[in-house]
Amino acid sequence: MADIPTTSTTLLRDVASDSQHVRWTEFAARYRPMMEAYLRERFPPVEADDVIQETLLAVWAALPSYRYAPDEKGHFHNYLTGILRNKALRQLGANRRQAEIAEKVREDASPIGRAGAPRTPPDMISDDELSWRETLVEIALRQLMNDESIQSRTRQVFLRVAVNGEKPDDVAAAFGIERNAVDQIKSRMMPRLQKIVADLEKAGNI
Repeated sequence: MADIPTTSTTLLRDVASDSQHVRWTEFAARYRPMMEAYLRERFPPVEADDVIQETLLAVWAALPSYRYAPDEKGHFHNYLTGILRNKALRQLGANRRQAEIAEKVREDASPIGRAGAPRTPPDMISDDELSWRETLVEIALRQLMNDESIQSRTRQVFLRVAVNGEKPDDVAAAFGIERNAVDQIKSRMMPRLQKIVADLEKAGNI
């Protein structure tokens, strides 16, 4: 894998404090070679550019509530590659689902398939609709992470377990809390996220 960049606390502070900060370009250039190498070694089938862009978006949403504490939470590059890994796995899963859908469509259209006219599987969602829903979720997540009425630790726990896909036991250990506390945070925060998504969807505010 490419060399791991040295963590710059001032860089993290600058990009966390301002989503339009000019140092975002520096941040992306600093970590992109490492992310590209990671994907080449572990996930060669994925579209690296797409996964990296999704990862940078997730990091952008998470950094305002992220606290760099390597002795307590581990190094930043591990946090970043954890998000990258989950995004890559998500893309692989989507690719598998698309392949399964394509296969089902082909079977239904085949003369030796089921009787009747070919039909589209009920779980087949257009790319435009999927992109739209993902946009809603990303906007809702940013709103939730910027809600100062929610404790910073609560937001961070939810982000790591529900969004980044980290194991609840690992998150509990990282924050020094019980596993059931992690579960409770997720069960409280998820409905709030879903409500924001529903409100955005109802208002068409994307």
